Order: sequence, then C-alpha cells, then structure tokens
Amino acid sequence: MSAPRLSDSQPLEAKDTRRPAVKRRTFLSAIGLTLALPVGNVLAQGGRPIRMIVPLPAGTSNDYAARILTTHVAQTLGQAIVVDNKPGANGVIATMDIMRAAPDGMTLMCGSLSPLASNVAFVKNLPYEPLRNLTPIGGATLTNHVLMVKADSPIRTFADFIAYAKQRPGKVSVGASTTIVQLQIASMNKLGGIQLMAIPYKGTPATISDVIGGVLDATLTDPGNALAQVKGGQLRALAVTSLKRNPATPDWPAISETLPGFDFPSWNAFVGPAGMSRALVERISAAVIQAQKRPDVTEQLARQGMVPLILRPDELKAYMDTEAKKYVRLAREANIQPE
Repeated sequence: MSAPRLSDSQPLEAKDTRRPAVKRRTFLSAIGLTLALPVGNVLAQGGRPIRMIVPLPAGTSNDYAARILTTHVAQTLGQAIVVDNKPGANGVIATMDIMRAAPDGMTLMCGSLSPLASNVAFVKNLPYEPLRNLTPIGGATLTNHVLMVKADSPIRTFADFIAYAKQRPGKVSVGASTTIVQLQIASMNKLGGIQLMAIPYKGTPATISDVIGGVLDATLTDPGNALAQVKGGQLRALAVTSLKRNPATPDWPAISETLPGFDFPSWNAFVGPAGMSRALVERISAAVIQAQKRPDVTEQLARQGMVPLILRPDELKAYMDTEAKKYVRLAREANIQPE
C-alpha cells in the first residue's frame, strides 16, 4: 500500500517534542462498561489491567500518543490499561517483551517507527522480524521531524539553509540523535547537492542546547520540542521532514517543497504478540479508531504536532512492510551499515 501522508485532510486514513513528564498511571475504565468478546480472555478474571508497553521513556512523543489514546481505548473496552515504559536498544527491549507475552490481548505495545520497521535496516542481527513476531492491530499517530536553527540565525528559510550549506561544504553541523536523523541528513546531502556534517548525539535535548549555544548550526527534532522552542524564542523552525506540511504546524513548509521526493514521516502504531485471534485484533482496532476520531483527542495530539494515523490491521501490516523495505533501501544508498 502507499504510505500515508501528512496532508490537509485529517484524521489520516489508509486510503490515501518534548512532552511534559507524565507519571506512570493506570487509566480507569468507565463504570458499567463490559467487554463482550467471544474469543480469548481479554478481560482477565480478578480485573487485571491490560499492560501497554511503550518502547521510549515517559515524556516522549511515543509515550504521549500512547497515553492519550489508551485513556479512551480503556473506556471503550471496559478494561483498565496501564502504560509500562520499557526504553532501550532502539525499542528492541520492549519488542522482545511483547513477543514473550501470551496472545490474549492482555499485553500490547504502542510501538514507534524504529522497533516496528526501521530496525530492520539499522540493527545488526536483529532478534526478531516485525511482521512474523508481532500482530499488527492499528495505527496510532503520524508526525515528522523539524529542522531547527537558532532564533537569531541569518538562515530564515530552508532555501537559505541549502544556500548557506553550499557556500560552506563540510562545515555546516547538524545534530543527529538517531540513525533515522542521520539518514535524513544523508538524504538532504544527496538531494540538495550539499555536504552537511552529521554530529552524533545521545538525545535530542543535547542537540537543542548546542544549537542554542552556537555549538551546532542546526538540529532535527520532534514537533513538540520544536513548538516549545519556537514559543520560547530560542529556535526557528525551517521545514518539516514529511512529504506534505503537517496540519498541526501549517506555516512550516515541507523540505520536499525545495527538495522534491524528501519524505521521512514519524509514526506510532499498536501491535500485539504473534498468534492473536482475528476477532480479538478487530475488537481492539475498532476501539483505537473510535478514540482517534474523537475531536478532543485530535486537539490534544495537535498540540504536540501529531495527527491520528488511522490504519486497520491489514493496512498497518502493509504499511510496516513498506516502511521496512524503504529504510533498507535508503540505508543501502546512504552506505549506512547496521550496528
């Protein structure tokens, strides 16, 4: 299937950050709701809550999306859901956890792009295959990265950025906190005919601090962090990495408007362990879509630069496959080896 795009029509369907710290908590189900499933023991005897694994720390966009959506999924299912953050190893730790769980719907994961697709290209000897060891349930959210420079930088547009880099080959530094960002920089070099320096960092906050401090020329960060920095007057947003502009930040152009074909969306999706029954998957998927279509949920997500990614189980399966193959191809073209 063709990959969903950020466009002016939302929420996204298949047919076509820094977040505030959030304490781990259980989302209580609405009183009186029951789960009427003819298959599996999703509603555990004794009221055991569903465990929602999140492969990134609290306060990340992945965690934020999971908590916003599962609040309403819990109400629809009549089942409490507790978020369990399991960060580390590009999501491999969390993914191995979900793989070991029983396929009864009591353990799920709201995974990000890395464990569900791009790890196939970037992690050496990856101990799982996303489509063989996981059950796709449904999309969660779609967003992008944002290219940022210091607020008082003479670079005011992405076209200015390209011109600035052409005048200084090999001297314009961009913070890269993930392999995906490293690949984005490599793609800008290829499509723009420039030579940016990708400077490796362990996390986005450090890259933001170094742009503000003048150590770096630019960085790529999530929209939540970008919005906060622009509002605070510290950084300037030049462009977003998705093919189309993000409806949550419509004034920020897409890099593809200057470099046609540049397309690096960021996304989250719900999966379970392999072997879940079709009826169980469909039930949970329907609850997720119901949550995604709530106006209050759309508004909450937009505050962090995200839109709902509405994908049903088969659509998510096809999307994960397409994204994994894309990153394998792009990593090969950029000569980025698995580590």
